[in-house]
Amino acid sequence: MRTIDGFRLRKLGNEYILVGESMALINFNKMITLNETAAFLWKEAERLTIEHGVFSSDELCKALCEEYDVQPAQAMNDIENTLSAWQEAGVIE
Repeated sequence: MRTIDGFRLRKLGNEYILVGESMALINFNKMITLNETAAFLWKEAERLTIEHGVFSSDELCKALCEEYDVQPAQAMNDIENTLSAWQEAGVIE
């Protein structure tokens, strides 16, 4: 998988949002909000995409378990749900 170029993570109060930087990426019917954990995953996915061209759910799971006190099975379940939502929103492919 990889993040779609042109989406940037911005902090808005206590939440994070993904913002499309070009008119082609903006969908005013849908705002993508992220909590702190999802924002961490986005940053990691974006870093891996920049460095390697792609990222995997296994790489995100490893990073999440290192950053937070979470078991790998729970982390992977949360990551799969997050990635599914991101694919549906069109911010990763």
